[in-house]
Amino acid sequence: MSRKVNMQRKTKETDIKISVSLDGKGKLSGDNPIPFFEHMLSHLAKYSLLDIHLDLKGDIEIDCHHSVEDTAIILGDAIHQALGDKKGIFRYGCFTLPMDEVLTTVSIDFSNRPYFQYTGPDLISMGKFGIYDSELTHEFLHKLSIHAKMNLHVLVHYGKNRHHIHESIFKALGFSIRFASEIDQKRNNEIPSTKGTL
Repeated sequence: MSRKVNMQRKTKETDIKISVSLDGKGKLSGDNPIPFFEHMLSHLAKYSLLDIHLDLKGDIEIDCHHSVEDTAIILGDAIHQALGDKKGIFRYGCFTLPMDEVLTTVSIDFSNRPYFQYTGPDLISMGKFGIYDSELTHEFLHKLSIHAKMNLHVLVHYGKNRHHIHESIFKALGFSIRFASEIDQKRNNEIPSTKGTL
């Protein structure tokens, strides 16, 4: 069964094409005009082992908000669609990642019940990385949780370097998606829920 999806989202603010393969090698390709966002997505792809091809056009002459938000929407939709009925997946994923002085835990559940919680330093929303406003990471995570229909809990235990905080989140998210989306060979193609459905 192929777990690969191609999608497009076109609005008056953005035009985004994406291809996502859950069973990839962790490659990010395409055209993204926001350098820091590209850097973060490369970590997400690398550690989730998702292959992501993203062609992003947006009104970045205004700011990067619409582009980052709409990328989260289409990426979440693509992951949700690629997971299908979720038979056989582990469903849950959790990873604690150290990055120098920062320690971050990301936990997810592909439950079909969206929920997002961030706990950690307010530094996540302060300042800019080039043209990328720091607060957009929070926006990205929130919209991704909604459209991937997953519980997403991000806990930054401690840390001071803004770059390290953001990067540790995307890396830990990648590992968590990898673990949660992998096929459990012992599950015998069953829905991972005692209810029999998600």
